[in-house]
Amino acid sequence: MTAGPDDATQTDPVTETPVRTSPLLARPGAVAGSGPDAGVAWHYGDPTGEQRALGSGGAVVDLSHHGVVRVTGPDRLTWLNSITSQNLLGLAPRTSTELLVLSPQGHVEHAAGVVDDGESTWLVTEGSHAPTLAAWLDRMKFSLRVEITDMSDEIAVLGEPRDAEGVEGEPVTWRDPWPRTAPGGTRYGPADDEHPGAHRPWRLVLVPRAELSDAVAAREAAGWRLAGTWASEALRVEAWRPRLGFETDHRTIAHEVDWLRTAVHLHKGCYRGQETVARVHNLGRPPRRLVFLHLDGSGHTLPDRGSPVLAGERQVGHLTSVARHFEDGPIGLALVKRNTPLDVVLDVAGVSAGQVEVVAP
Repeated sequence: MTAGPDDATQTDPVTETPVRTSPLLARPGAVAGSGPDAGVAWHYGDPTGEQRALGSGGAVVDLSHHGVVRVTGPDRLTWLNSITSQNLLGLAPRTSTELLVLSPQGHVEHAAGVVDDGESTWLVTEGSHAPTLAAWLDRMKFSLRVEITDMSDEIAVLGEPRDAEGVEGEPVTWRDPWPRTAPGGTRYGPADDEHPGAHRPWRLVLVPRAELSDAVAAREAAGWRLAGTWASEALRVEAWRPRLGFETDHRTIAHEVDWLRTAVHLHKGCYRGQETVARVHNLGRPPRRLVFLHLDGSGHTLPDRGSPVLAGERQVGHLTSVARHFEDGPIGLALVKRNTPLDVVLDVAGVSAGQVEVVAP
């Protein structure tokens, strides 16, 4: 890091992107996250207990490293509707959805949670993606009545296990729609009520960055505990929930990770990348698919994210996410070639996957 120890924002020397350091990292026992989760706590000394509390609905997660982009102006929803994968026409205030920004070839470039407060549309995304998303949107506004602002320095994000939209008087809140198939969407995986993600309530609350510690303290006063990203990531992986930059690479299309459930409207007007979405949906299956792995837990270490997935001696994909679940042990998500036989033992960096479940058949 290139900034001083007291600075709230530092710079990652590898990616040269800003890393905002949460004040909650000063808590006793806090262990800092790394990579995309740098700047917040991986855990606070009790990862198993934190995960149990989060799974039972009694914890809050500091996700203040996430990025927040605000779009204002009377044309904001019609304009966003025209350039992204989601139907945003008539989006009611405090109603959550999500969108993708696709390349002309249909590859996922950005993903964001979307909620409108009646005056502004808020986009919540990965911290490293917020500046580039804001810059791309600014280039696309032309003469329309919209203004785009990267609010990541002013707004922090908290994750909490509640299945509820924000209400009037609350901060702006994005309720995760996963895995409920949205109007105009479709699913490749299990029915909504049979999906593992159906049991994971989740929402993101946007609070002024200066009030982050107070917002957490208020939840702790109500009996919740503070949990790290070890806990939230384990429950995300268990829910088969794709994450930008984890389950996506430079050639990912939405079909591969079952993102047509929540982030793509198949019957809206034309937008960049729409031809690929329609062609793959109507004429065939994507070249890769996401699978859920139950990994052998007899060892003490987990394979690294990005590790090759092997079927025998042949590489068939790569590990996109890995976590240690408090009940299920080591688990992961992987993108593999569609023709990969799933009745053989897959190997990830010397760790065998004893059971493989298909996320997006």
